[in-house]
Amino acid sequence: MRLIIGLVMMTAVAAAQGPHAKLPNEQWVKLFNNRDLSGWIEVGHEKWTVEDGTIHGKAVTKDYGYLKTEKNYKDFELTLRFKCEGDGNSGVFFHTEFTPGTADVSQGLQFEIDQVVGHTGGIYGDGRQWIVWPAPEFEGVIHRNDWNDYLVKVVGNRYIARLNGVVIVDFTDPTPKSWDGSIALQLHSGGGGDMRFKDIYIRDLSVR
Repeated sequence: MRLIIGLVMMTAVAAAQGPHAKLPNEQWVKLFNNRDLSGWIEVGHEKWTVEDGTIHGKAVTKDYGYLKTEKNYKDFELTLRFKCEGDGNSGVFFHTEFTPGTADVSQGLQFEIDQVVGHTGGIYGDGRQWIVWPAPEFEGVIHRNDWNDYLVKVVGNRYIARLNGVVIVDFTDPTPKSWDGSIALQLHSGGGGDMRFKDIYIRDLSVR
């Protein structure tokens, strides 16, 4: 009888506590709600809209354009799907800051997206131009004019890019310049930008 009562009490306590809550750094948070650009800020004068559950970035000038997160992220994992519908260059920036009132990047690096010239998954920026290129055998991993799965990870000065299940770069930066800032989707200058993004989730690794 005592055993039965004890089991009942343990069950009641477990039910009252509910399911185990995950720690913040174990949770994937949705950055795009599929309806509007809540949580994002447009930088520059390019056109960013929501169409059929995707973010559509379309060049309407020949200048740079960005869509950045309202929040800053230091260490994180980010997963998204992208499709290049034009010949323009794009990328996923991180640790990004802009000169106030402009689309000039004052700090930040990017994980490259480019189905024409190539080097998708490479790291570029912070006033240093190319930091690391993908190996030549990875240039064909991108799906041209179709959806691609992109998983990027930033921890301190280590940057990892996985494209369609393939690790493209795993690089430790010997001379990092930026450590914190927003995440930003890019439309490169030149007027050829036509990009779609969806299924955008982040796991904040800075939260303990």
